[in-house]
Amino acid sequence: MDIFKLGDKILALLEMVFGFWNSQVGLVFSMLGQSPVNFKGGGPWSAVESVQPVFVAVGASLVVLFFVIGFCAESVDIREEMRFESILRMLIRLILAEWLVINNVTIMKAFFATVGNLVNTLSAGSYTTLSIDPAQADVISGLGFGESLIMLVLAALLSVIVIICSFFMLYTVYFRFLKLMVIVPVGSIAFSTLAGNRSVANTAASYAKYFLSVVFEAVTMALAIMLCNAFISSGLPSFTGNYADWVKTLIYLCEMTFTIALTVGSVKGAQSLTSRALGL
Repeated sequence: MDIFKLGDKILALLEMVFGFWNSQVGLVFSMLGQSPVNFKGGGPWSAVESVQPVFVAVGASLVVLFFVIGFCAESVDIREEMRFESILRMLIRLILAEWLVINNVTIMKAFFATVGNLVNTLSAGSYTTLSIDPAQADVISGLGFGESLIMLVLAALLSVIVIICSFFMLYTVYFRFLKLMVIVPVGSIAFSTLAGNRSVANTAASYAKYFLSVVFEAVTMALAIMLCNAFISSGLPSFTGNYADWVKTLIYLCEMTFTIALTVGSVKGAQSLTSRALGL
């Protein structure tokens, strides 16, 4: 009897969940392609701009302090003679540090725009959306009561995992914006260390590497989502063998669940992956 067949209800549940996932992926792509300057209508960025002058003033003062530290460290070093090129090098460091302290936000905005355009270029293509394979949908529609009951339990579990993973993915993207907005004002203080000697200037290098890893993290996130969606939509895995059709479909849904969890793991680890890939 049709009353004992749950295939249509399972398909309706899966289509609803996959539609929710696709909508969240679209939202994530739109956020990753957005500059922090325009995030939430520019409200959070206005708070960053309001405190930025304070950090610039502190950084400009520290430039002088670090320059004196660097000058003293090099002038008392018996291995280093105070030749013209040494003095010129210190003056160049002083000018470069002062320029970066004042203009670091302008430079960061350029990086925001570049990465946003790159993500928008990736998402402008026809990236694969999550959907159930038509052949597997036919198998689910024709399931008997026992098999469909097992499939319903798995579909419900898949739905819960998809919803949880979607919120984790959104949380990671929101947290990236928070990290960027927190570290932007600190840039004035970090770049002021360039006026000092080599050991002091390592602070600016570390800051620049961390900033680049967080900015380019958006590209890694976009690529991870696109590839994982392509994995899911590529059909049955190769290890299904000669099982019954409903068992193959069961394995297919388990692989989908695993790949969705893998997507979120890749998104959360995007910064570490970016740092290692780019040597930052």
